Amino acid sequence: MSHTPITYLIVPGWNGSPAGHWQSYWQQVLPNATRVEQQDWQRPGLEQWVATLARKIRGLNGPVVLIAHSLGCITVAHWSRQAAAEDLAKISGALLVAPADVERPGCPQALTGFAPVPATVLPFPSVLVGSTNDHAASCERALEFAVNWGSSAHILEQAGHINIDSGHTCWEQGLAFLYQLQEQADMHPRLLCA
Repeated sequence: MSHTPITYLIVPGWNGSPAGHWQSYWQQVLPNATRVEQQDWQRPGLEQWVATLARKIRGLNGPVVLIAHSLGCITVAHWSRQAAAEDLAKISGALLVAPADVERPGCPQALTGFAPVPATVLPFPSVLVGSTNDHAASCERALEFAVNWGSSAHILEQAGHINIDSGHTCWEQGLAFLYQLQEQADMHPRLLCA
């Protein structure tokens, strides 16, 4: 019986994940890792971002673990509501880090087109990691997202937006959350058939 290796799909947020970002580091150190490349990182558009994610997933074989940050988390939530069953069946799980609250007061105009944030349970296991002092989403909103999406939630103390600015370059602690997600995925019955 052949075993297809997991593909780790990095899903960056607004402005992408530059070289010093933990997502870029993980892409280098995780086996079989790749990333979504949006056409315009500075001017995100919901339909285009979701379509780009959908095309990337459709082109992958075997199980996929999504590793999303910020606006990438919101993109995943939107994609999951409209994705084809055969594409959803590929997803073993999603690590959702510092989801951006695109409905918050003072949200940058570039992100408001992603509102409202989907409030439906994701059809695959997920782990959400937020922070007590993330400017992009309060810990209360992060927990609300976790409940709505059916995610296991972890709120880190004073971790900011869990990006370069908050000192998260390699973010080796985050790998523990990835391993937790994979354990959940191993116990999760497949609800969809390819």
